[in-house]
Amino acid sequence: MRVLVIEDDEEAARYVVKGLAESGHVADHAADGTRGLELALSGPYDVLVVDRMLPKLDGVAIVAALRRSGITIPVLVLSALGRVEDRVEGLKSGADDYLPKPFAFAELLARLEALVRRAKPEAAETRLRVADLELDVVRRTVRRGGAAIDLKPREFRILEYLMRHAGQVVTRTMLLENVWDYQFDPQTNVIDVHMSRLRQKIDGEGDRPLLQTVRGAGYRLRSEA
Repeated sequence: MRVLVIEDDEEAARYVVKGLAESGHVADHAADGTRGLELALSGPYDVLVVDRMLPKLDGVAIVAALRRSGITIPVLVLSALGRVEDRVEGLKSGADDYLPKPFAFAELLARLEALVRRAKPEAAETRLRVADLELDVVRRTVRRGGAAIDLKPREFRILEYLMRHAGQVVTRTMLLENVWDYQFDPQTNVIDVHMSRLRQKIDGEGDRPLLQTVRGAGYRLRSEA
């Protein structure tokens, strides 16, 4: 998911953005309503997290402006205003969900993922299989030959991307843009390190290797073992 967090509380924003990043998602942050609306109108986001009380433009006004512009991106309003009347006003403005503060990050993440799933009923397959390797996007599980494999969030995103492009050469640029959300090459060995760890986990000793390095081009996940 790519998420826009519109929140003027620096500590709360850091908490949400950090949690999303650790869960393997990409998050941008806007500290006031005007900047948030600008990003929401122009950015390719899957879902928005919008605080209710913001400087320059409040959250309800942001949602109403988006809906008037014909933008249907899912919005979760996050607010210390938790009375029934406040929730009703937020939802009537066009928000898709409303979560009062304080909140648990696990619940916030679950709600965001549910909003994105509902917004994309024709989304890509959520259960992928290549040879004896299986990945469940919803449950966030990976198995090979029936044995569970524990992957970190970034490793999971890399493997999902490779599996969706099984048999094809995936370049470093493709990985940087689609897994790290970079539009430039940071000139580090970050991809090599992650690919090495991923190869150890999904291939290991004795397994038929699936992950190949294509010299000078990138990587390929063999569609047949």
